[in-house]
Amino acid sequence: ISSRTARNSNSRGERERSGGNTTQEDRNYTPEERARRGTMPSSQIQYSEKYYDDTYEYRHVVLPQDIAKALPKNGRLLSEIEWRAIGVQQSRGWIHYAIHKPEPHIMLFRRPLNYQQQQQAAQRASVAAR
Repeated sequence: ISSRTARNSNSRGERERSGGNTTQEDRNYTPEERARRGTMPSSQIQYSEKYYDDTYEYRHVVLPQDIAKALPKNGRLLSEIEWRAIGVQQSRGWIHYAIHKPEPHIMLFRRPLNYQQQQQAAQRASVAAR
């Protein structure tokens, strides 16, 4: 069996059955490449309840260590495409807005209050304008 065949046989389903761990090979890809390949597990990611202030709703996401290793080492914030690529799953509108340096495996997100209602209203207005 060639090494290419062996790599290809390590399918997403096999990773999920084995507990969702990424392989050493998976860690060599960028988050965008992993998203295209569908190789980032998300079953061990923990999501906080939402909390609020006068302007935003917030939540934090705790990544397991194997996924946290995929985060950029320079401490930059991730775009929606990037955080989805590492397995974070949440509704639209969330922005990765801060990094808690002592615990970089905890991602901090926020979005404007009533974001979903605003989006639904904009969509209804767009349909009505047609």
